[in-house]
Parts: sequence; structure tokens; C-alpha cells
Amino acid sequence: MNMLPGLGDKYNLEIELISNTRDTYQSAEYQATRQPTAPALMLADKIIVQGRPISEETLNSTIRCQLA
Repeated sequence: MNMLPGLGDKYNLEIELISNTRDTYQSAEYQATRQPTAPALMLADKIIVQGRPISEETLNSTIRCQLA
């Protein structure tokens, strides 16, 4: 997601990239956190997209709606 740093600057958002092993995502401990498995994109506590690509236009629109 090369667009994330630019969108973080544009909307003054902190970007945090999290990468874990497949075993970690499949573990009972991780599943108990109720966090999405990769690939996923969250804005605050809301899952924006999980398991599929998202266009920059759609992401921009979603961010604007969430910040409104």
C-alpha cells in the first residue's frame, strides 16, 4: 500500500503497519483480540477493507467520511 504514507500526511493520520506470521494470525490468542487478519486496513477501530485490494479513490472517500 504505497499510498498510505501520502494519505497519512494529507489527513494528518498516524500510519501503523503491522506484520505477523500466518501462524500468529491463525492462533487462538490473536483471534481473541478480534483484530482483522492480514491483509486488512483499519481506520480507528473500524475495519475498512479485509482480504481484498482497495482503490486510492475509495480509501480517500472513506477517510473523508470517517473524519467528518
